[in-house]
Amino acid sequence: MFTGLIEELGSFVSNDGDRYRFEAETVIQETEIDDSIAVNGCCLTVVALGEGWWEADVVSETLNRTSLGLLQPGDRVNLERAVRYSDRLGGHMVQGHVDGIGTVLEPGPDLRIQIPENLQRYLVEKGSITVDGVSLTCFDTKDQAFSVALIPHTLEVTTLGSYVKGDSVNIEVDVVAKYVERLLTPHTGKDS
Repeated sequence: MFTGLIEELGSFVSNDGDRYRFEAETVIQETEIDDSIAVNGCCLTVVALGEGWWEADVVSETLNRTSLGLLQPGDRVNLERAVRYSDRLGGHMVQGHVDGIGTVLEPGPDLRIQIPENLQRYLVEKGSITVDGVSLTCFDTKDQAFSVALIPHTLEVTTLGSYVKGDSVNIEVDVVAKYVERLLTPHTGKDS
């Protein structure tokens, strides 16, 4: 579980097959093998680490559902360690399970993103959305897209400030909306 509050801007270093290496300082403090770190909103398991770097195995299912396969050496990435039960939950509940890939229609500060059609039903005006691991509040949720207003701080400390039109981003919708839909489906007769 994550909060969607980015702890550090790290970098993608390289991959050797399915083994991906990331450069980081903050998120590897007190981190051990088997811990979880979200990379652009995608939960990965730490399988190796050293001074200034860590590695994760990225399986084909993850590459098919996220934008991680598009990373080039040197690309900046949003990093967040998994929440501990004693931590504050300042963003919203983020699982690190990416639901789809969105496309930037307009860069920040008034970021607008197009999403896959099957995710539109989970968008709620002023509801929670996660873009590349960043917890945000969406609005103007129509035409298979949504907008978020980004403050200067968010633009500075995350990858969101570097987006250009056409960039691919990882989208995670609010998990509560998915659970409610699943619970209601037998009663509404609609299949999700």
